[in-house]
Amino acid sequence: MDTTALLALVVVTALAFDFTNGFHDTANAMATSIATGALRPKAAVALSAVLNVLGAFLSLAVAATIASGIVEQDVVTLSVVFAGLTGGILWNLVTWYFGLPSSSSHALIGGLVGSVLVAAGTSGVIWSGLVSKVAVPAVVAPVAAGLVATCGTWLVYRITRGVARGDQQREFRWGQIGSASLVSLAHGTNDAQKTMGIIFLALIAGGQLDADDAVPLWVVIGCAGAIGLGTYLGGWRVIRTLGKGLTELEPPQGMAAETSSAAVILVSSHFGFPLSTTHVASGSIMGSGVGRRTPVRWSVARRMVVAWLVTLPAAAAVGAAAEGIQHALGGWAGTLVVLALLVAASLALFLRSRRTAVGHHNVNDDWAPDASPAQPTAAASAA
Repeated sequence: MDTTALLALVVVTALAFDFTNGFHDTANAMATSIATGALRPKAAVALSAVLNVLGAFLSLAVAATIASGIVEQDVVTLSVVFAGLTGGILWNLVTWYFGLPSSSSHALIGGLVGSVLVAAGTSGVIWSGLVSKVAVPAVVAPVAAGLVATCGTWLVYRITRGVARGDQQREFRWGQIGSASLVSLAHGTNDAQKTMGIIFLALIAGGQLDADDAVPLWVVIGCAGAIGLGTYLGGWRVIRTLGKGLTELEPPQGMAAETSSAAVILVSSHFGFPLSTTHVASGSIMGSGVGRRTPVRWSVARRMVVAWLVTLPAAAAVGAAAEGIQHALGGWAGTLVVLALLVAASLALFLRSRRTAVGHHNVNDDWAPDASPAQPTAAASAA
């Protein structure tokens, strides 16, 4: 396959991943506002989309980490990047189908690491960067966000204990709009940059850029637009799990959870950590339940944590398999086979999801006692 054509395919696939990142992670910013009624579902995803686009232009620190801090640039080829993106996209779609709020960031990094391992062996991975900038934040971030949300929720209810309940709920709904907007802006500063970093790697591998060049403006604009469009369409299955599945939320809890999420995400973006916004948002929501002493559905939380633990290795396995197919078949044939498999799997998941559709019309339906993110039919009424 011609290098230019392969580069174009990789860029389009990267933007497709960015799109899945958008609809998969809409829940991180807007699930609580939708669950408490602070925002109507369609208005919430529209607001989040706009702010994700704006946030993508605020910083490039995370893009630099993805481009140079996880794998060795000199072993990255266009086929390696394409294989890594395949792993990230498929894991995003699988977890979206099951309504599991897993990490798009870790899916992307896992897919890339898996493809590099097949292409260049263990020497192609910067293990110290993987541990310090991915693994450690993955453990620390949800715990930190949960603690901040717990304290914030307790303080909110403590300070407003003399306020009539109706007034309290009404005023905090307005506060939630601001805090949810801040999370959306923070999400754009962190997650859109991950795809920028991947495209930057592809441009270096394709001979279009040098490692010390700046990220081109068209890459920033393209990634901002793709994540914004995905966000607007809304990942309703995941929104439902975060908003209704973990705990029953009130507006004061929602504002506390969103504010703690935004703070942790913005700090990580400043230091260039490709943090999982999903881990942060989930930790914050659980913390808000603990802070108000609202029952947390720990069975749902356990399934989510399992998904978090297997995201990196699962996406890495898909990335490794995709690179293995390309290497075995060679040239354009291997790439086209992987592309065909990716399209077929994506279409199959989408068509299957329509059997138990979740959308703005039923995302706030009561959560059944036996509902599970792993059983979409139990989590939503049929469309």
